[in-house]
Amino acid sequence: MFLSVFEMFKVGIGPSSSHTMGPMVAAARFLDMMRASPFQFAGVRASLHGSLAFTGVGHATDRATILGLAGFVPETYDNDRAEALLADLETSHQLHPEGLPPLKFDPKRDLVFDYDTQLTGHANGMILMATDAQGDVTLRQVFYSIGGGFVMTEEELAAGKDTDEGAPVPFPFKSAKEMLEMAQASGKTIAGMKRANEESRGGADNLKRGTARLWQVMNDCIDRGLANDGILPGGLQVKRRAKAIHDALQAERGLNQQAPHTINDWMSVYAMAVNEENAAGGQVVTAPTNGAAGVLPATLRYYLDHVPGASEKHIEDFLLTAAAIGGLVKYNASISGAEAGCQAEVGSAAAMSAAALCAVMGGTPEQVENAAEIALEHHLGMTCDPVKGLVQVPCIERNGLGAIKAVSAASLALRGDGTHLVPLDACIETMRQTGADMSEKYKETSLGGLAVNVPNC
Repeated sequence: MFLSVFEMFKVGIGPSSSHTMGPMVAAARFLDMMRASPFQFAGVRASLHGSLAFTGVGHATDRATILGLAGFVPETYDNDRAEALLADLETSHQLHPEGLPPLKFDPKRDLVFDYDTQLTGHANGMILMATDAQGDVTLRQVFYSIGGGFVMTEEELAAGKDTDEGAPVPFPFKSAKEMLEMAQASGKTIAGMKRANEESRGGADNLKRGTARLWQVMNDCIDRGLANDGILPGGLQVKRRAKAIHDALQAERGLNQQAPHTINDWMSVYAMAVNEENAAGGQVVTAPTNGAAGVLPATLRYYLDHVPGASEKHIEDFLLTAAAIGGLVKYNASISGAEAGCQAEVGSAAAMSAAALCAVMGGTPEQVENAAEIALEHHLGMTCDPVKGLVQVPCIERNGLGAIKAVSAASLALRGDGTHLVPLDACIETMRQTGADMSEKYKETSLGGLAVNVPNC
């Protein structure tokens, strides 16, 4: 099994990797299918199902689908161009994707939120259709947005999880057990094995440039979040808090009476800065999702800014270790809140971050695996219940607490020798089973939990 660090971490836009980025990617793929088709097309339609329907407005799924059908993709998204296109669409009712004729599209008629029809493959389903001059559907494709910006067609999902068809990699571990066995046999760290896999596919220079860019985007997102204030969009009137908290923390630096637990506020504010930017539709990196995008950057920023002896030369190892753990979770369970609740998002992010921090602080592969298990174990059962379908409450604070748990898990693992009772594989499988048993109303539908118990929302 091989899942690249650049698949686990994608540069994109907020507020959701599965509800915003995924539909945009699916629509872009559909345009490619249209370009390859012998038919002549005159229009397009879309229907959103399951969680994409129930929380689509709060997650900007409708907007993302339209922009995707116009040719936008998350990595090169230009907000000014997007706003101009959407304004023109209101009167023209036409999209103009490159390589295709003008396509009729009236958002009020041709984009349907279907709350009644549940597609069978995944909770995040959508159907894209292309029509001829008479309005008859001549091309139809079901897509599933399976979390973290990953998109699969109905046929790809039915074919199985392991769709990697590239050349073999040196260390193709599919479980934590295999990962530790290969580490012991090779004498390599988890990051070392992951690096060998990445370089066998894309080369060392590509890996170095790519990971440097990932951290640059993550760090820039933190800095923007710490500099911006105001009210987040969506109607909840949620006030950005990261800037004010950060300003207060900076003012308190050097005080003799500073409480030791203040370090928790630093971890939280870094994470909250990212997720406030995400909620505002800014540029973020899925880590492994947008809803959980703040945990890993916050943990890495904590390491660089607050841990004595920290070095930027360890950033690549941090990201590689995190990607290795995230790949195991995705392959053997889920990183989708709509499939398994927030344990699959913030829980996975905390496990990835704990493992990565443990690794760059000198942990053995066994200690790294232990750190990931501790962090994930203490997120088991966490529901996904965003108020009003927005990635704001409880999501923003939840990322801060996820970062604190990640650091605590890494610290506990480093205090031990790597031996522990519950293997990471067992914890991942428990998360999968818990997600399968969880009521649908707690899986990103906003039909239960805080989403229905917060008044006046």
